[in-house]
Amino acid sequence: MGQSAKFWDKIADRYLKQPITDVASYEKKLQVTQEYFQPNMEVLEIGCGTGSTAIVHAPYVKHIRAVDFSANMIDIAQTRAAAQNIPNITFEQSSIDELDISYQTLDAVLGLSILHLLEDKEAVIAKVFDMLKPGGIFVTSTVCLGDKMAWFKWIAPIGKFLGFFPLVKVFTVEELANSLTDARFKIDHQWQPDKGKAVFIVAKKPS
Repeated sequence: MGQSAKFWDKIADRYLKQPITDVASYEKKLQVTQEYFQPNMEVLEIGCGTGSTAIVHAPYVKHIRAVDFSANMIDIAQTRAAAQNIPNITFEQSSIDELDISYQTLDAVLGLSILHLLEDKEAVIAKVFDMLKPGGIFVTSTVCLGDKMAWFKWIAPIGKFLGFFPLVKVFTVEELANSLTDARFKIDHQWQPDKGKAVFIVAKKPS
């Protein structure tokens, strides 16, 4: 985690200033997610970055615990939430491996633009499954480079070693979907605006 955290700490300010590349797709993902939300929900977001999505979703749920392993990202997120007087988000520096969350206590987990940046996505998906209550949802938006850029798996370790980018895993949309269903999730919604773009999935834990 250390090297990747340093990478994201370094680019946190620049990341904040980057415009959303596909506003229409981003807004559709927000809308679909909010259709699943209820006012009494307890939500966890892993890899929350500078807090943009948590801040948008906060009015629709009871509480969001939003974590990121970059201290600088969390500092920015906390400042933004405080400036907007949003009381129901708790931002904290942590990786999902470090989280101690009781079995079946969450209504929803958000993992947006994060699964391809993890060493072992299957272990994380399994942990999320255990955290969720029956009927709970896992919302993901994931870049699946294996469908159009499979060659990147040879470049990624070199770029990480040189510090050009963080850990990046290469897998296909089908492989991601299989990882979710193998963990006993049911895919309730799946959408990809274009084959080269991130796939958006809402996976539900059986009731």
